[in-house]
Amino acid sequence: MKTYLVTGGAGFIGSNFVLRMLREHDDVRVVNMDKLTYAGNLENLAEVEGDERYVFEQADICDRAACDRLMATYEPDFVINFAAESHVDRSILEPEAFASTNVMGTVTLLNAARAAWEQADGTFGDHKFVQVSTDEVYGSLPLDDPEAFFRETTPLNPHSPYSASKAGADMFVKAYGDTYGMPVNITRCSNNYGPFQFPEKLIPLMINNALARKPLPVYGDGLNVRDWLYVEDHCKAIDLVCEDGRPGEVYNVGGHNERHNIEIVRTIIREVAQAVGDDAITDELITYVEDRKGHDRRYGIAPDKIRADLGWHPETRFEDGIVLTIRWYLAHEEWMEHVTSGAYQDYYQRMYEGR
Repeated sequence: MKTYLVTGGAGFIGSNFVLRMLREHDDVRVVNMDKLTYAGNLENLAEVEGDERYVFEQADICDRAACDRLMATYEPDFVINFAAESHVDRSILEPEAFASTNVMGTVTLLNAARAAWEQADGTFGDHKFVQVSTDEVYGSLPLDDPEAFFRETTPLNPHSPYSASKAGADMFVKAYGDTYGMPVNITRCSNNYGPFQFPEKLIPLMINNALARKPLPVYGDGLNVRDWLYVEDHCKAIDLVCEDGRPGEVYNVGGHNERHNIEIVRTIIREVAQAVGDDAITDELITYVEDRKGHDRRYGIAPDKIRADLGWHPETRFEDGIVLTIRWYLAHEEWMEHVTSGAYQDYYQRMYEGR
């Protein structure tokens, strides 16, 4: 039985990955290490609480003693690092928190893995460290060149404190592979969407606001382009990289589902209004707000390498995935109410309703 130490496993992508691994594989044990910040929610994993192959450990990747303890206790074959501060708006307000968790937390986790895995002859056996990163480390693509895409060879050019912190973490992971020979992979994905995404991100925020008939804040002219990837497709890609990715390689994971932000918002309005039968949910709820500082204009990923090496391709069309996502949120209103209550509420109002 292989053991996966999944950091940030109570977050959006992490929890979907944990659920996938336990659903698709019988011979695995998953150890979920999560600090349980505002974006971590164990309710995401309620369906596997009784599974003897699943273990939860509340711990911070910045805590070296905790990392060492979990490595020694569970002896994982893989470490998959999802743990990160991930919201660009918050990184602009609190860049230090992003540098601490995303860079130093990754270094702490790398050091713990190296100490546990490195053998006397300098080899690492059948172990692997997988860093889950983002296409934002590449910077921005021009709107007027739809044939330009991010590739694994594209130079890193981050424009926000968030993307800078992820780029820094990626460089440390690469360096541990180059310097110590640690088996590592880095995945860089496009914008994920689907169940359990915290409603500070575009799609769940717009669904939540539309249901409440609140303004739908859209940055600038709304023409920024993002490549959208259904979270289950992303989790399948990471699973493949863990098993078959060539050590030291970077794999871009993209959906080839590029859309203008305003197009996403209008799609959500239309689908939510139809689903709940409310004619009051219209485009009139759209409120254009001052553009985000350092706002990248376009992201677009070429997933050619992961397709050629591992046979992965995105299986969910955006037209289908967005309907599945909206239906999930409509069926889980209690989940939404829970994650947007309490300590989060003041932040939520300050970041969105006060613009």
